Amino acid sequence: MTSNSKIDSLPEPPGDKGLPLIGETISFFTDPDFNRKKEEKYGRIYQTNIFSNPTVISIGADANTFLFRNENKYVVSTWPKSTRILLGKESLAVNNGSFHTSRRKLLYQAFQPRALTSYIPTMEQITDTYLQKWSQMDKLTWYPELRDYTFDIASNLFVGTDGGSQTPLGHHFEAWCAGLFTLPLSLPWTKFGKALKARQKLLENLEQIIVKRQQSEDPGEDALGLLIQAKDEAGNSLTLEELKDQILLLLFAGHETLTSAIASFCLLTVQHPEVMQRLREEQDSLNITGTATLEDFKEMTYLDMVLKEVMRLVPPVGGGFRKAIETFELGGYRIPKGWTIQYQIAQTHQDEDLYPESDRFDPERFAPDNAVDKQASFGYIPFGGGLRECLGKEFARLEMRLFASKLLKDYQWELISDQNLDLITVPSPRPRDGLKVKFSRR
Repeated sequence: MTSNSKIDSLPEPPGDKGLPLIGETISFFTDPDFNRKKEEKYGRIYQTNIFSNPTVISIGADANTFLFRNENKYVVSTWPKSTRILLGKESLAVNNGSFHTSRRKLLYQAFQPRALTSYIPTMEQITDTYLQKWSQMDKLTWYPELRDYTFDIASNLFVGTDGGSQTPLGHHFEAWCAGLFTLPLSLPWTKFGKALKARQKLLENLEQIIVKRQQSEDPGEDALGLLIQAKDEAGNSLTLEELKDQILLLLFAGHETLTSAIASFCLLTVQHPEVMQRLREEQDSLNITGTATLEDFKEMTYLDMVLKEVMRLVPPVGGGFRKAIETFELGGYRIPKGWTIQYQIAQTHQDEDLYPESDRFDPERFAPDNAVDKQASFGYIPFGGGLRECLGKEFARLEMRLFASKLLKDYQWELISDQNLDLITVPSPRPRDGLKVKFSRR
C-alpha cells in the first residue's frame, strides 16, 4: 500500500456503468459469457454496476490473494441485497468481525472430523436408497432427483428430518433458493417476492423443529443439537432467531452448491469414457467391503483428481463479493471506499498460465506430482478462500466422494440424446434440460 495522495492519483478501473439504476445486473446474471467478454475488452480488473452498486470485477490469483489477505483491513465480505435479506441478519454469511469469528467456531463443530465420521452411515443409507430407486426408474431427469438427494442428506444430518425433500421444508426451500440472486423487488409475482414468502414459511417450519428439540431431554448429536447446546464466549446460548438463520444457511450450503458439483461430475465423467474407466478401476482395486471410512476416501486419489477438475471447470459458485471499507490500490487502479468487489472463481479457473487449454477436462492437472492447485496461492478456489473459506468444504468433499464411489462401483448411466446440456449458471450451474439419463445397475 502507498500514501493516499498516490492512490488518489490512480485511475478507476475501466468499464461500463450500464443502464441507470440497474446498471448491468441483468446481463451479468443472464449472459454466461458476460465476464469473458469484459475481460477480453478491459483486462482482468474492470468495473461494472450490479444491483445499483459500482462493482469491480477482479480475476486471477494475485487479486484473490490481496482480497483474502486483507479481510477486515481493506475489505469485508458482502452479498447482493437480495441474498442478504433472504439469508437473514443473524446469518453467519452476512456478518463480519468478531461476531463472524465466534459464530464460525460454533458452526465448525458440525464439520469437524468426528462429526463427519458420524455422518457416514446416514449418508450411505440415503445414497443406497436413491441409487436403487433410480435403477428402477430406468430413464430419468437427474438434476431434480439429485437436488432431492442432497436435501434429504442435509435435512437429516442438520435438523434430523427424514425425507426432507418431500416435506413442506423441501418445497419452500426451492422457492427460497430461486430468489437468492435476483433484483430485490418484493412484489408477489417476482422470484424475490416468492422467495420472501418461502423464507417466512421455512422459518415457521424450522421454529417448530427447534422448539421441539429444545424441550426434549436429549437435544441430539446432529448440527442442530450441537448448536442448541453451544455457548458463545460470554456463556450465552444462541437465540431462537439466530438458530433459525444459521440452520437455514447450513441447509443451503449443504445442498444447492453440492447438487451442482455432483451433477457436473456425472455429466463430465460420462462424456469422458477413459476417465470413467480409470475411476472404476480405482474403485474395484480398493475392494472396500462394508461402510467406507474417512481413511478409505483418502485412498481414492484418482477420484480426488477428477472431483478437483470438475470443480475447476464448473465451479458451483461463480464468485464472491467484498466491500471496500477503505480506498485502496488493486492492480494499479484506485478502488474507492464503499464500492463492491467481486472476485471471480470461474474466470480464475480459466487462467491459461495455470491451466493450459483451460476449456479441456483433464484430471491429470491435479496429479500429486503436478498439483496445479498448489502452484499459485488462491489460483484454485472452488470453496473461496481466506477467513471466509466455505465452512462445509470437508462435508461437501465427503458427500461427493461417497456418492461417486457407490455410483461408480455398482451403476452405469448414459446420456439420452436430443437434450440441451448448456449450463444455466444462477444460482448454481446446472444443465438446461435437467440432465436426462438412462440409469441401470452395472
